[in-house]
Amino acid sequence: MLSYLISIRSDLFIDSPLEQFDVVDLVSLNAPIFNYFNLALTNFALYSLITLFLILALHVYANNENKLIPSKWSISLEALFSTINSMVRDQIGTRNESYLPFVYSLFSFILIANLIGLIPYNFTITSSIILCIGFSVTIFIGVTILSINIHGLHFFSYFVPSGTPLALVPALILIEVLSYGARAFSLGVRLFANMCAGHSLLKILSTFLYQMFSSSLIVAIFTLVPFTIFIALIGVELAVCFIQAIVFSILVSSYLKDAIDLH
Repeated sequence: MLSYLISIRSDLFIDSPLEQFDVVDLVSLNAPIFNYFNLALTNFALYSLITLFLILALHVYANNENKLIPSKWSISLEALFSTINSMVRDQIGTRNESYLPFVYSLFSFILIANLIGLIPYNFTITSSIILCIGFSVTIFIGVTILSINIHGLHFFSYFVPSGTPLALVPALILIEVLSYGARAFSLGVRLFANMCAGHSLLKILSTFLYQMFSSSLIVAIFTLVPFTIFIALIGVELAVCFIQAIVFSILVSSYLKDAIDLH
């Protein structure tokens, strides 16, 4: 992440804490055909590919290959998979474990993307509103189609709970539709807001600490106290990376359960 590396030269610092989230072209090709077609490789695309490559490489490397004693990487991945498997069973039920690969893939992608963003001078793709809302809206549409495919027209009874007085039906339908539609954005906004807030805070604090350390020896000594707090915040941000991946997976599982059971 760009936000917390203490640089040797002050001109390496970015001007704004939010500038670290900008999507920029790394390689661009302008072809004088098709109305000057532009083909560019952005930092967002590059780190998306890096995230995908790391996920595949990690699972290939941690493959036990029928060895009697598994490696540490294999044990770690099995523990993560077991955690997601238990979560899916609790949320969706043992009869619907066919959705486990989908939920586990989402968890792996978000977790690895978050952890990459903690490395200094790297781009955090989960801090992009396009990715987060894209995930959220796509999942919302997929879950809705799944529910309609399972229940047919009975799906619309979800918006009118049984026993509702007839006079309250129009208002209740409006409230339930708005509440259901909010899922298309709340899932992604939660991830986006948490990652942006944490990275921005670390960027602001790192800039402040750099200026304090470079002012004088006495000030630098007293700066060691807020610096320890800063290190603790990095640990908190590391925990947030795991928590947000888990929360995202839990909410997706909850939406799948609602679609299947129509609750």
